[in-house]
Amino acid sequence: MSTTIQVKIENKIAFITLNRPEVFNSFNREMALALQDTFDACEANDEVRALVLTGNGKAFCAGQDLKEVTDPNLNPGFKKILEEHYNPIISKIRSIKKPVIGAINGVAAGAGANIALACDIVVAHEKVSFIQAFSLIGLVPDSGGTYFLPRLIGFQKAMALAMLGDKIGAEEAERLGMIYKMIPLENFEEEVHKLALKMANMPTKALGMIKELFNKSMTNTLEEQLAMESKYQIEAAQSKDYAEGVVAFIEKRKPNFKGN
Repeated sequence: MSTTIQVKIENKIAFITLNRPEVFNSFNREMALALQDTFDACEANDEVRALVLTGNGKAFCAGQDLKEVTDPNLNPGFKKILEEHYNPIISKIRSIKKPVIGAINGVAAGAGANIALACDIVVAHEKVSFIQAFSLIGLVPDSGGTYFLPRLIGFQKAMALAMLGDKIGAEEAERLGMIYKMIPLENFEEEVHKLALKMANMPTKALGMIKELFNKSMTNTLEEQLAMESKYQIEAAQSKDYAEGVVAFIEKRKPNFKGN
């Protein structure tokens, strides 16, 4: 089992930690494939109802390990890196029917920044920075950066960040709508745990449907989206969690959702 990814499951939460701190958690092939396997395992595990993705050490993720791509004995080539590493990671984050919280604990650069932005809810502490570092070495944004960034913060601002490679702090990222919330450093771990625990005890099936609806809203017409909302609402209304939610509301008590 790879040591490049650490996983701890408690209270229905899978805490997933990128674990190459000596290189600021930059991705090599081993870590990319291990992260994909971890997402698959969490999706298949009914005991997991929320995921938290974070990094070990000072960084969240510095993107691609450039030593790998410049070593003639290791370099898998950009086609393999994109098609077998980053694109599947982004697809898995968006398709898993459970909430994925990006707990950004340090610098998020290049692919690391865009993996963060692909998460369902992104929080970062006040010392964190995000940087679209690709143009600084003659590359273009990947890992969904050109998809998510303009949708989050608008076309003009996203274009400037991608072309100029400007560093954005967590406070500015929150102001722009790039992330959900900036959290003071001293409260960061505690607040991440509280958020994850809250989501792990919510109606997981409904959260998965909300995620799919927002995914499709990126490309659907209004008519297509209205039809999809109707379909999913009818399905959600047949769930055990909906029945529990209504009874709890009538009885003026906290609902005990089971995720089905």
